[in-house]
Parts: sequence; C-alpha cells; structure tokens
Amino acid sequence: MTRLGVVGHRGYDGLPGVLTTLRALAPTLGITLSFEDTIRDIAGHDAAPIVAADVDAMLTLGGDGTLLRAARIVEGHPAPIIGINLGRLGFLTCYPANKMETALRRFVAGEHVVEPRMTLDARVRDILGVERARWRALNDVVLHKGGFARVVTMRVLANGETVARYSADGIVVATPTGSTAYNLSAGGPVVFPTLETILVTAVSAHTLAIRPLVLPPTFEVIVQAEDGPDELLVTVDGQVGATFAVGEALVIQRSAHSVPIVRFPEGSFFATMREKLQWGGLLDRDEPGRC
Repeated sequence: MTRLGVVGHRGYDGLPGVLTTLRALAPTLGITLSFEDTIRDIAGHDAAPIVAADVDAMLTLGGDGTLLRAARIVEGHPAPIIGINLGRLGFLTCYPANKMETALRRFVAGEHVVEPRMTLDARVRDILGVERARWRALNDVVLHKGGFARVVTMRVLANGETVARYSADGIVVATPTGSTAYNLSAGGPVVFPTLETILVTAVSAHTLAIRPLVLPPTFEVIVQAEDGPDELLVTVDGQVGATFAVGEALVIQRSAHSVPIVRFPEGSFFATMREKLQWGGLLDRDEPGRC
C-alpha cells in the first residue's frame, strides 16, 4: 500500500469534488489516504490526519502555495510531492485536476522521476547575536518593509565579506526553484530548478549600480538592516515569517535537506516556462506545453 498525505486549498470551489473522486480512486490503486487538518471536514467523517513520518508521498490540491505548505508539513521527511493544480498558473503544480487519476496511476506504477530541490535555512539573530527564529524555504526568503513608503538601507555579506549596501524596498534570497517566483518579478535570473545556487536580488533598488547575484550554494548570506522603518518583515515562501528590527541579522545558507518533487519523464521545464510565463512569446502551435 502507498500511504498518501493530502493537502488542499479550501479556496478552490472544485476541491470537494476532487476529494470525492480521490477517495473513490484510492482503494483501486492500493493507496491509503490521510489529510491535512484544515480539509478533513470536507474529506469525510473518517478522514485520518497526516502523520509526517508515516506518509510515503504527498498529494497537493491547489496552487504552488499549497505545495509549499505541504513541504513544510513533511519537513525533514523524504516524502515526494505530487502537485495537482486547481488554479490558473501553477508552476510547481503541473497536473490539472482532470488528470489526477493519470498522475496517480503513473506514480504508483513507478512511471515518474523524483527531483530533489535545494532548500535554504534562514535564521534571525537578534542584536545580542542570539538566534530567535528559524525556517526552511523551498522558494525564497525575503526581507522587506511593510506598508511604509521609505526605502530600507541593507548591508549584504557573502561568506563574511561585504557585497554592497543596498537602498531598496527589500532583498530576495532565492533557490533555483524560487527563481521563477518573486525573484523573477524583481528582475532576477531564471535558473534551472535542479541546479544548486543561491540568488540575491534587490526589490526596487534605488540605484542603477545594483544587479542580481548568483552565488555558490556553499556561501552563507547575511542581510543586516542599517536604516529604514522601525519594523521590517521576513517572509519565507510567501507564507510564514516574523518581524525584523534594525541591528538584527538574517542569516541564510543552503539546507542539508532537499524537497523531492515528482515529475514525469516527458516533462519539460522550458515548455512549462513557455506555457505558464509566455516565455519567448506565444506557444509554438505544434508543441503543446507540458510540465
């Protein structure tokens, strides 16, 4: 039996129907199901809760944010994640809901590949150097202002050496997987997702002399706010985080743990770019986009 944990986004109208289909399909494929607490009420009265250490794989029903949440639920456990897209964009969640059965049959049959994706460990050290918060990011770690109009002056260090002082709205430190997320919107480079590197991109830098950086994965990146609003924010994968004060240090480095993402052999990163991001213009008429 394959033990499958299910994470879903309640904001999608089609979620109840997809869960009904999934529960009917699972026994025919030798799959046992457990569910994220937030959707157990719509999954059925007998829906079991997810125990991270007991699942063989995760199935996400929603968008990329849902997949990022699933990665946190099983953090530290090597459970590959299958992303089913119930929304519009879905760069990580490549299969639409109407192909969920096909995806699960192929997964159970072993007709898939698992791509380990690099993650980042991020820590906040207070003014006394004491660690007060820690997270793991699959996409990115962002230091940014809240609703204030002022720019933030930040010092960025790589392996202890000052890279530059930035005057900007924030700094994005991203993985290759996250290169097509906020990093891309901020003007950062697109990096093939299975590479290992650390990307540093300023958000709306108040200078022409700052460009995105691509650093070795072994580097430790430190961001310190030197001036700006009294209270800044650290956001991890766009979902969790904490406040951040001038004088504190945000320390980011490659994590020892990766997140395994399920892909199918015919999948193409570049076709996904063309389809989801209109990369290079219109899709080729004779080559439908695939993920």
